[in-house]
Amino acid sequence: MTTLIICEKPSVALKIATALSDNKLDKKVINKVSYYEIEHKNKKIIVVCAVGHLYTVTEKDKKAWTYPIFNTEWKPTYEVSKSASFTKPYLDLIKKVAVKADDYIVACDWDVEGEVIGYNILKYLCKKEDAKRMQYSTTTAEDLLNSYEHVSPHIDKKLVDSGLTRHVLDWLFGINISRALTLSIKHATNMFKVMSSGRVQGPSLYLLYKREKDISKFKPVPFWEISLQGTLSNNKIEAFDKKNPFKDKKTADSVIKNTKNKKAFISKITKKEFKQEPLLPFDLTSLQLEAYRSLGLSPRITLELAQMLYTNSYISYPRTSSQKLPPSIDYKKILNKLSKKFPEETSFLLKKTLKPTEGSKTDPAHPAIYPTGELPKSLEGKASSLYELIVRRFFVCFGDPATRETATYEIDCNGELFELKGTVTKIPGWHILYGKFAKFKDEELPKAKEKDEIKTPKTILYDKETQPPKRYTEASLIKELEKENLGTKATRAEIISTLYDRNYVREKNIQVTNLGMKTIETLEKYCPEILDENLTRKFEEDMEAIREGKYKSEKVLDDAKKELTKIFEHFKKNEIKIGKSLAEATIETRTEENTLGLCPKCKEGNLMIKKGKFGFFAACSKYPDCDITLKLPKGLIKNTKKICDKCNYPIINVIRKGKRPQEICLNPECPSKKLDDKIEKEIKNFESGKIKKKCPKCGSGLVVRTSFYGKFLACPGYPKCRYIESIGKEDKKS
Repeated sequence: MTTLIICEKPSVALKIATALSDNKLDKKVINKVSYYEIEHKNKKIIVVCAVGHLYTVTEKDKKAWTYPIFNTEWKPTYEVSKSASFTKPYLDLIKKVAVKADDYIVACDWDVEGEVIGYNILKYLCKKEDAKRMQYSTTTAEDLLNSYEHVSPHIDKKLVDSGLTRHVLDWLFGINISRALTLSIKHATNMFKVMSSGRVQGPSLYLLYKREKDISKFKPVPFWEISLQGTLSNNKIEAFDKKNPFKDKKTADSVIKNTKNKKAFISKITKKEFKQEPLLPFDLTSLQLEAYRSLGLSPRITLELAQMLYTNSYISYPRTSSQKLPPSIDYKKILNKLSKKFPEETSFLLKKTLKPTEGSKTDPAHPAIYPTGELPKSLEGKASSLYELIVRRFFVCFGDPATRETATYEIDCNGELFELKGTVTKIPGWHILYGKFAKFKDEELPKAKEKDEIKTPKTILYDKETQPPKRYTEASLIKELEKENLGTKATRAEIISTLYDRNYVREKNIQVTNLGMKTIETLEKYCPEILDENLTRKFEEDMEAIREGKYKSEKVLDDAKKELTKIFEHFKKNEIKIGKSLAEATIETRTEENTLGLCPKCKEGNLMIKKGKFGFFAACSKYPDCDITLKLPKGLIKNTKKICDKCNYPIINVIRKGKRPQEICLNPECPSKKLDDKIEKEIKNFESGKIKKKCPKCGSGLVVRTSFYGKFLACPGYPKCRYIESIGKEDKKS
């Protein structure tokens, strides 16, 4: 008997093969793709891997580029997308070795996507409809071995049906809506501009659009606040009127008049202690929110880093909705393993009865995110910080409540009452376990007693006005999408990234672009069904019903086709109007994107991005009257709306793949880019070997590197040694 184990990723295939092998690993390679032949308890096992989805949904019997289209089929991903050509060798390998197998086990990630990946490989490459299933939440050797020893006899067919339905449903909505928008522009103006939207993308953008409209319609309302400033026990204080805010200025003015030059004293002191219960374990959404708050990580980057930590066996599976930590994960064992890196925290916890604080959310497959106890050998930067955040959140769940105390001093000034409040931590409890991530500000009030007088009291009137609603951040939008049941925990971050990529939104505090606003306004006017949040939510509920065995896939897909047919009947009646409006928005957006700032030569036109024979350059919109041309660096160019203080040329933002965005002046002769003669001579001497200089950190010989700004010295030991030394002030920017 030979068993074929199908994994989702190469790294997990290696881990499973290593965990199960009784002898030395027999690694084999075909067309640069590795697989493993091992023995476990005298049984022969072949471990193969995919690289994500080897099959994808596509159009069946392709005809004219039209819409709506409903004929779909699953095909190898490399046949549908050129960018997926790297998947072909994996598919070919599995097909070749599958014929040797008598028994099959799916060991992909235990979730909807993993079940779909495994099922498609079974169906199309192994010619099977079912197999055994390894179910695990961590990739530690112990858990993988346990998963194999307690393998489930079948894959989850309901989960498969739910996943396959989601892929087809998202494809039907995405391809048809995107094609309709693109063709509307072409039919209306003969201009070709690829537009995109989808089942979740449209309603997500609509949420952001409504927030923009609320902000633009917002009319500030004035109000007034009064404070009392003075000195108490040699400390300056500011207490606020208990009647704040005042909606009527006359009332506020009368308070100022009645308290002017009057004595103030403490009329009452109250102190109230309250408990802060430990924070709940991380599910994916709460991890993304906390990583954004404490580390500044976008939800997408958080998920990518968490996935890396999971495949390296440092944490459990991150795509979970659970806030539960079951005893089966063995709390004490994990803490003992972590004690080498966190001795104080683990020593304290191991003396306690280990019962975690838990939330109400559950997940049918996985517990909350927790550290496995496997210690990373080398983690740097944000990955290291995210790992520590996850470890400390695990500690916190077993911590004691914190006790904080709020003291309130009531201050009487001629009958007008003011309040001075301060909160301090009395017993830190779980705060200590959370370390640097526990950011609670202590505000201790000056020591005082009732009847103590406030020296030099003075009342101040503040003119204020109500503020518009705040724009969403990526983190708060993730939270809103979860609340509205739009998308899934695994897809929401990608949806937000797509909105940025399609130029529908920009900025960290998410601002909808002109293109995004016009697209929503157009659809809202002519075909609002595309933006219907209730329809999107209904299909989310339907797919959950498939997973629970209440619905069949065919019913949900039939409903979707009927809805799309109605939507596009309406759309086609207004296609030309929609196309004209979208074309106008596209041209406006393109002009805005290509405008870099006022022309420094003629002071009348704008510098615009142009494409020439030798690449992109900047030229004046008044050409040929103004003939200025400026070379642009390689990369994506964005306008910063800033002016160089050295030469008054526009400053642009250059975005290159894998590098930090860089702000530079457009003027090639800008004084900030000039190296003086002495520095030029120093560079030449260094390059010729006349100057010998060693890295002060590791002792390697420094080498000359070049950036857009000029040359600088760097250690050849990068990235282990990151020492750089600037040659001239311009390289400090670099």
